[in-house]
Amino acid sequence: MNWYTIDNIDTLDSPALVVYPQRVKENIQAAISLVKDPSLLRPHVKTNKIAEVCAMMMDAGITHFKCATIPEAEMLGNIKAHDVLLAHQPVGPKATRLLSLIKLFPSTHFSTIIDNIGTAAHLSGLFVENDLTLDVYIDLNIGMDRSGITPENALPLFLAAQKLPGIRIIGLHGYDGHIRDTDLGERNNRSDQAFSKVEKLLADIALLSDRPLQVVAGGSPSFPTHIKRKNVQLSPGTFVFWDWTYKHQVPDEPFEYAALVITRVISVIDEKTICVDLGHKAVAAENPLPRVHFLNAPDAVPTGQSEEHLVLKVPDAAIWNVGDVLYGVPVHICPTVALYDWANVVENNHVAEQWKVIARARKITI
Repeated sequence: MNWYTIDNIDTLDSPALVVYPQRVKENIQAAISLVKDPSLLRPHVKTNKIAEVCAMMMDAGITHFKCATIPEAEMLGNIKAHDVLLAHQPVGPKATRLLSLIKLFPSTHFSTIIDNIGTAAHLSGLFVENDLTLDVYIDLNIGMDRSGITPENALPLFLAAQKLPGIRIIGLHGYDGHIRDTDLGERNNRSDQAFSKVEKLLADIALLSDRPLQVVAGGSPSFPTHIKRKNVQLSPGTFVFWDWTYKHQVPDEPFEYAALVITRVISVIDEKTICVDLGHKAVAAENPLPRVHFLNAPDAVPTGQSEEHLVLKVPDAAIWNVGDVLYGVPVHICPTVALYDWANVVENNHVAEQWKVIARARKITI
């Protein structure tokens, strides 16, 4: 059997998400081997959203995590993660939800990010009212251009925010998800150029404050470029499951597919066309076609997709029967996982149990 084949596939309805825990373990160990020290890793859990996967990272010695949502943070609190950075500026009710998390899970250290003095002042007031202090990272825009303050403009924010009661500036956060060049040399060069602005800011802060700052940087494509830097925690997320895009975009990284989607042929349309039950609701649809590639049908080319259907052009539709199973590698695994309530766990080519994708919810309890 191929590594991905499931011997009791007839018990698994489609479409479905399947996870291969042995491969997850190997990906975790590969990341640790790259950085040499698990304390340098702060994995982003937005990819997996599964408590059991996060527990596997903890079992491997990883104690620091990053997340994007309150449910992801609550999931980590539930498994007693040591340290959790909410890397999404908490605005509106999210600020009070974060406060509730901190009260509910006192053994987990929670922190978050800010990129403006208004948010800093709001958090300051909220936490002063509750006799608590919130640790905060300044979020830096180092080229991603979606959030954060530019490093050139961040020093005044640091100086103003550090004077506020109820919050404590403990670090800088610089996500560089835009750096994903296939050529490792170019990836390193672009990373160095972007991070030089962070280094300049750190030097400017050091002239005015003796408080040491932790830096958090790097997604799955770029985190190896930061291994050489001192006092930088690395925050890849996709590495635990990997996907088609990163497998081909950054082939130097040692990770393997550890999560797939299962689909079945539901119609044979003509001699060159079949249809499977893998619509927009079952695989991330933000990218153009193809959004999935099939391990056991590499010549199948997606030509159309709707909510519940995916139409494929194939060399010879006569070899396919209604009910045949295809094993798909998503182009983007992170939002694909978020489409499923449960992940089916495959060990020794057999679905043995299910893990709840608990943090796909907008709310768990808080």
